Amino acid sequence: MQVQINTDHNIQHDEALDAWITGVVESALARSSDHITRVEVHLGDENGRKSGQYDKRCMMEARLEGRSPIAVTDHAVTLNQAVNGAVGKLGRMIESAVGRAAAFKASPN
Repeated sequence: MQVQINTDHNIQHDEALDAWITGVVESALARSSDHITRVEVHLGDENGRKSGQYDKRCMMEARLEGRSPIAVTDHAVTLNQAVNGAVGKLGRMIESAVGRAAAFKASPN
């Protein structure tokens, strides 16, 4: 599974950020990793230098083999919370999609 990370101009993008997010994504999606080819992560601070509640945004899009992409977004007070919220949502959606596909294949028609 390839993890691609993009940031807006308000988020400092460096190797430490890449390593942290890659680790979070790979750990959270490990159970479904056989079905995932790529995960794109888009991070943003919607208020820039101004403070604001729930202004950190994390959008994740997973590309699954033979299926349409799945995208989720989470807004939070901190970048850490936004990333963890988005990866949690994404994991649940992927497991649901993979589970439905497996159930469809197994159903006797």
